[in-house]
Amino acid sequence: MDQYCILGRIGEGAHGIVFKAKHVETGEIVALKKVALRRLEDGFPNQALREIKALQEMEDNQYVVQLKAVFPHGGGFVLAFEFMLSDLAEVVRHAQRPLAQAQVKSYLQMLLKGVAFCHANNIVHRVSLSIGWAWGLGS
Repeated sequence: MDQYCILGRIGEGAHGIVFKAKHVETGEIVALKKVALRRLEDGFPNQALREIKALQEMEDNQYVVQLKAVFPHGGGFVLAFEFMLSDLAEVVRHAQRPLAQAQVKSYLQMLLKGVAFCHANNIVHRVSLSIGWAWGLGS
């Protein structure tokens, strides 16, 4: 963690806390996701290893957030991701209602291009149900 300066807390997800940070040497702004391992005696979770390996092997794509680094920290590990100003759920939550058809088409096209890229690289991505609910697709 010494190579990063924490600029603030972005949020909290299912697997950890996310911070906005600046790389000390390069000045690059990243999102740091701190993941705590709940039971150290069980070792590193296989699912986490598979996800990290898949992200590391993926080439750059404008529709998939890039994993920049992974390193151990305390009783867990930290994932350094490309920094994004917001996520789709936040954009939709703060948009004027109803969304214009062109906006919906554009957002869905970006989402599907990202999923298609993952599939082309033999990665199956679980699209969050919350996105469907945010769009009103679940009602």
